Amino acid sequence: MKCFTFAQIKIKIEIKIMLKFTFLIRKIAGMSRENFVDYHRNHHAPLFMSIPETKQYVKKYVVSHPEIIEGFPTPAYDGITDIYFASMNDFNSFFSSENYKQKVRPDESNLVDLNNVVTLVSDELIIVD
Repeated sequence: MKCFTFAQIKIKIEIKIMLKFTFLIRKIAGMSRENFVDYHRNHHAPLFMSIPETKQYVKKYVVSHPEIIEGFPTPAYDGITDIYFASMNDFNSFFSSENYKQKVRPDESNLVDLNNVVTLVSDELIIVD
């Protein structure tokens, strides 16, 4: 068995820096939580993924829905959407594409209260993926 000191071990670390756009969303009035989650996961997310610009520009796409757990505060939002891009140019190209504007954007009002969306932009550094 060989023993190594830290000076003898080389570690390769791959660092990916992406822009993460987080959208904190509330469901439209009158929609149940169950219907919101189902529509978000099973209709809107596949629609988002169906346009070619998603494959071209989006690095990662995540939809999350807060759990209601006893002892924790009631969630302030019904859903979280994280969309990762390599650059602002990719972000702008995606959201200005005709496919997004004609296919995905109109569907957003079927589940999201568009007047109550909070957007955060992060320069995310992934350490472990």
